[in-house]
Amino acid sequence: MSTTPKRVATRAATAEPATELTLLDISRTCAVQTDFILELIEEGVLAPLAGSAPGSWRFTTVQTRQVTVAARLQRDLGVNPAGAALALQLLDELETLRAQLAASASDDDSGPSSTRSD
Repeated sequence: MSTTPKRVATRAATAEPATELTLLDISRTCAVQTDFILELIEEGVLAPLAGSAPGSWRFTTVQTRQVTVAARLQRDLGVNPAGAALALQLLDELETLRAQLAASASDDDSGPSSTRSD
């Protein structure tokens, strides 16, 4: 089993304190086997922040959400890690679009009012 990510994880970091977790830490925190984490890395769901080998990899607390969602997708819906990668990417895109829509709506509300009288 190769542990080199195929593609880079896309989920953006949020404004949480940056706590680094080891492979074992993130596995315990998310209540999943380390093999599941390795599968997520292979599918590009996760990308270790640092380290060249599993024993030296570091992850953020933000990445625990990705692992938790992927585990829930697998447990509740039978989604495999590749499917979880796709679902997480689509959820990320949805969040981005919602943020853009909200920003656009607030820009429209704060701009000069344009009333037309014909």
